[in-house]
Amino acid sequence: MVDEQRPPGIPAPPPVGESALRPGTFDDTCVVVTGGGTGLGKAIALEFARLGADVVVASRKGEHLDAGRRAVEEVGARALAVECDVRESESVANLFDRATDAFGIPAVLINNAAANFPVPAEDMSPNAWRAVVDITLTGTFLCAREFGRRNLAARTPGSIVNIGATYAWTGGPGFAHSAAAKAGVVNLTQTLAVEWGPYGLQVNCLVPGLMPHEDMTGDIRSNLDRTSDKDVCQPALRVGQRQELGWAATFLASPYGRFITGHTLVVDGANWQRRSLTNPPVVPVRAQMGLDPFQG
Repeated sequence: MVDEQRPPGIPAPPPVGESALRPGTFDDTCVVVTGGGTGLGKAIALEFARLGADVVVASRKGEHLDAGRRAVEEVGARALAVECDVRESESVANLFDRATDAFGIPAVLINNAAANFPVPAEDMSPNAWRAVVDITLTGTFLCAREFGRRNLAARTPGSIVNIGATYAWTGGPGFAHSAAAKAGVVNLTQTLAVEWGPYGLQVNCLVPGLMPHEDMTGDIRSNLDRTSDKDVCQPALRVGQRQELGWAATFLASPYGRFITGHTLVVDGANWQRRSLTNPPVVPVRAQMGLDPFQG
C-alpha cells in the first residue's frame, strides 16, 4: 500500500552489473584496491573488474584476500591478491612490485584501506590515535607516493581515488582520530592533484554515505540495528547501494573523467548536509556510548 503522505525519495539505482561506461573501458588496465577484500572496497573492485580491469586486491587479512580475489574472478576478470600493511613503505613497495609483475604498472589506485572505532577523545590512548592515523592517512600517502613515483618515472598517466568521510569537514565526535585522518586525506588529495597534474596523474577523493555491507564497524552496525526504518533517516529516503560507489569510482578514473582532479565527490544522497529547523538536545558522546563519567 502506498503512503500518500510520504514523498517518493531518490529512485533506486540500476541493478548490480549495470554500468554507464562502455564494456572494456578498463581493458589491459591494472587497478590496485587497498582494503579490497570486503565491503565497499570489494564493491569498487568488482565494478572495475566488470569493465575489464585486472584487479589487485590488497589487505592485511588472508581471508579478505581470498574473498576479494574470488569475487573478481567470478565476474570474469583477472585478479591478484597481495598481503600488504599500508603503514609500512616496504610492504607497499612489494604490493606494487607484485602488481607490476602480474599486470604492468598500475594505472589506477583506490586508497580504501582505513581503520576506525569509536572512543571519546579523553579516553583515547596514543597507540589508538597512531593506529588509526597511520592506516588511514599515512597508508594513503605511502600508497599514493609509490603509485606516483612509478608512473612519474615511466611517464605514464594514472588516476588515484582516495576514500574520505564527511566528518573531514564537520568533525566527528567520538572519532577524533578518524576524522582528523580523513581531513588529512582530503587535503592530501588537493595537494597531490596540483603537484602531479602536469605529469598526467589525476587525484580525487570519494566519500560514501550509508551503504550497508558486511564489513561495517560495530558502531554503525549497532546504530542500524536500533533503527527500525533506516531509509526514512536519509534525505533520499533510502540508503545507498554499494555499486553506486563503485560506479562513481570507475567514472572518476575513466577517460571520461580526466579533467576532474583535486575534487572530493560525496555519494550520500545529501545526508551530510541535512539540518533540523530546531536542534535536538545535546547528548554527550560518553552518554551516547553508555560510558560512565570520566574519572581521570
